[in-house]
Amino acid sequence: MNYRKKKIKVGFTTGDINGIGIEIFLKVCCKKKILDFFTPILFGSPKLCFFYKKILNMEINNIREIKNFKEVVDYKINVFNIWKEDIKFESIKINHPESGKYPFSSLKTAVKALKEGKIDVLVTAPVNKKSMNFKNFSFFGHTEYLKNVLEGEPLMFMIHDILKIALVTNHLPLKRVSSELSIKKIIKSIKILHQSLIIDFSIEKPKIAVLGCNPHSGDNGLIGNEEKSKIKPAIDNFFQKKGWLIFGPYPSDSFFGNQKYINFDGVLAMYHDQGLIPFKTLTFNQGVNFTAGLSHIRTSPDHGVAYDIAKKGIANENSFEEAIFNAIKIFKNRKEYMKLNSSKLS
Repeated sequence: MNYRKKKIKVGFTTGDINGIGIEIFLKVCCKKKILDFFTPILFGSPKLCFFYKKILNMEINNIREIKNFKEVVDYKINVFNIWKEDIKFESIKINHPESGKYPFSSLKTAVKALKEGKIDVLVTAPVNKKSMNFKNFSFFGHTEYLKNVLEGEPLMFMIHDILKIALVTNHLPLKRVSSELSIKKIIKSIKILHQSLIIDFSIEKPKIAVLGCNPHSGDNGLIGNEEKSKIKPAIDNFFQKKGWLIFGPYPSDSFFGNQKYINFDGVLAMYHDQGLIPFKTLTFNQGVNFTAGLSHIRTSPDHGVAYDIAKKGIANENSFEEAIFNAIKIFKNRKEYMKLNSSKLS
């Protein structure tokens, strides 16, 4: 079979057009021989790429506008032109409705292509949730949007070689976390995490740590009772009967302070900052945000739009590059898992 036909098609969203998304996209795609491994398709506008090429003074000669997927060419930066109007990108201000309009249309078109099999995986650039949250986008972020348009139950899963940590709750105010936690929700999260570690990361018998919710995991009920009433029952009454290696709940401070995380394949945190603060401290600019549990693969870098350094040419593209190669690896792992399990059934 022709090698070129087997190359994985990676779709990209533009992210916030005033952020660092296009800069890090171009930086990665310009690396020597990197397009040997995948074929990029950006959903946006060639004009946006040329706008950033000029600002950053980058030597790029392989940007190619396409109008349909039959025009995709390997070893080129394929840009699916979805914005037909003459856009003055330099005049669009941060937090203006216009700055949310374009990244949303990029995301919507890219996800449609993902569902239709026009691209194999999707890598999303960072967005500004405030500018995205206009009348046509009533979601807290990518994870919530993908839950609405793809099959499956999404789980926010931050991944790196040294630490993989998923979240029971995502973008919630801290005061709502306790009321959102339930035995059923924790069980569902562990199921998705367990399955993802097996299928997406080829770990045959995953060992998972579950964190507590309160300081010192509640101190036997002195500080809080979520550990006793919700987290421990979810572990004991269901998973140990299956023979799964699920342990906890652990106090999060000592769990990370004593490096207990190195003994586990995956960690389940109860809320956003409990998981992302240690993850980003340990892996920043190398970690990846992966949405587990969905029918299709989506990854993104572990950082935001970074307006303070945008258009200066100093943004670090490492996490974005890791997002690409993790998406490719997960895609291949899923195919291999399906192949092995279909052969067992036949």
